[in-house]
Amino acid sequence: MHGVKRGILISFEGVEGSGKTTQAKALAEWLSASKIPHIFVRDPGSTEIGEKIRGILLDRKNRGMHAKCEVLLFLAARSQLTYEVLLPALKEKKIVITDRFSDSTFAYQCYARGLPLRLVTVFNRFAAAGLKPDLTFLVEIEAAKRRERGKYVDRMETEAEGYHQKVQRGFELMAMRARKRYRILDGERSVDALHQEVVHHVKEILLRKGYKI
Repeated sequence: MHGVKRGILISFEGVEGSGKTTQAKALAEWLSASKIPHIFVRDPGSTEIGEKIRGILLDRKNRGMHAKCEVLLFLAARSQLTYEVLLPALKEKKIVITDRFSDSTFAYQCYARGLPLRLVTVFNRFAAAGLKPDLTFLVEIEAAKRRERGKYVDRMETEAEGYHQKVQRGFELMAMRARKRYRILDGERSVDALHQEVVHHVKEILLRKGYKI
């Protein structure tokens, strides 16, 4: 990794049931097979503190949680993840794959819950040390197809369908505004076809950043 200045942060985004987690894990397996140092994390989570916060956020008993409390808990978990895991890994020139990151907060809490985007952006910059993904994959899927996939049981998954439609629209708007960073994937294509597309884009950024494949 001679010439590599720091690691690469790759995020996977999308509504529940899109298949983003499957693709994130498949990329991690490909990096393992390619012997490229990496880590896989989920946001919120992947730290002891973050997992406890995740439990609070997703517990259906907490239906009465205010939107402002919700966003601050997400940011608190992200801050712990950033300082405990992400920054050290990037400093060690590892590829960091994260199942959700800041864009999920903007989609779920700003675009869907109506919290002020500018203010949350400032808070997120503070929480995540200004860290932004180098590459973001947005896995898109129609609402009807999403409902057919698996059982949805946690507090966020079981929100009304209208809420999830707002989330999806939020992701679409962000992808339009950050076209250089975003790669949009059709979540209705086969798992293998999507994986090959992901690998293609990841190879491009790895070579551009000085990694040997």
